[in-house]
Amino acid sequence: MRPPEGDGYSSALRTVDLKITDVAFGGKGVARENGKAVFIPFTIERELVSAKITREKKQFAEAEVVDLRQRSRYRVDPPCPYFGRCGGCAYQHIDYAHQLEIKTRQVRDVLKRIGKLDDVPMRPIIPSPLPYAYRNRVTVHAANGVIGYFQRDSNRLIDVEHCSIAMEEVNRELADLRSHDVPDGHYTLRARSGPRVFSQTNDGVANALRDLIVQLMPSNQELLVDAFCGAGFFAKALIGKFQRIVGIDWDRFAIAAAKEDATEKETYIAGNVEDELVGAVHRTARGRLGSIAPTLNPDKTALLVDPPAVGLSARLRKTIVDLAPATLIYVSCNPATLARDLAELRSRFKIESVTPLDMFPQTAEIEVVAQLQRSNASTN
Repeated sequence: MRPPEGDGYSSALRTVDLKITDVAFGGKGVARENGKAVFIPFTIERELVSAKITREKKQFAEAEVVDLRQRSRYRVDPPCPYFGRCGGCAYQHIDYAHQLEIKTRQVRDVLKRIGKLDDVPMRPIIPSPLPYAYRNRVTVHAANGVIGYFQRDSNRLIDVEHCSIAMEEVNRELADLRSHDVPDGHYTLRARSGPRVFSQTNDGVANALRDLIVQLMPSNQELLVDAFCGAGFFAKALIGKFQRIVGIDWDRFAIAAAKEDATEKETYIAGNVEDELVGAVHRTARGRLGSIAPTLNPDKTALLVDPPAVGLSARLRKTIVDLAPATLIYVSCNPATLARDLAELRSRFKIESVTPLDMFPQTAEIEVVAQLQRSNASTN
């Protein structure tokens, strides 16, 4: 379950005693009052709380803890002095091992609720080597002499001297920024210099993600199409398994970075992923050559997609079903849109495995890799 979004709340400042039964996707605890879901941040399942109902609609309500009457055995003291006010972290009050259990359950539940996917072959979640001090970059905001992050559910800033989930190199950048009189604006602080293209913010889990994809991808294939390839982080690790690799991304700077050390096996295209794949399907159907491959044999083709949080568009989902590559690996930063997309893709593919990864400890975010094989992949 996830708290619904939107306006239309009615105010209701009353206090009720509740038992938390679950932690919803997004990080808030869930209780029930007369059958209605009540979402309460910074709570853990099985806790008893007195909570003030702050906003209420016909279908659900939101509340804040007034008194924690019975603590969970998984509750810990947050190390960050800004936790609870800062909008970045949701789980610092929860033991890390239990955070992993919660996220695994959330992935399974959202696949069932949104995708109607029962009995999904879930693999164990891959934890972060560092539960704290893992972020290799952060973006802070400056306004009226305050430098920090936005408050929870607000556009007001909290003055932040040190971020517990950022690497020390990043915090040194933050200290340096704070030592100057800087103009109002947004500042991205990085642990190291390099091309300003998209990359994962947790090095340890990014490497585990890359290794997982190498493990899941079959060998001796003709063609890999890496959609949303960025600078080729995954593609370059998979060179040994394919005769040819084609990466596609809209970001021309990322494509330029991918081309810098590309081998003769690699081709990188700056363009629209939808247009390139749709064109490939049409040209293949007509027996014509195209930019993705001189010949495209679905039996020897693998497709890797790593879309933004909105997931795959309806047009792209249809294109993938029409293309029907033998192997499809889907990297998702949003389990809800992954569930929606898998519900349609399963008409042509079998889900072999789903692996959550904790790319963002202490937050409600979850990374997921789905491994799919075309049904009857031995025949076209």
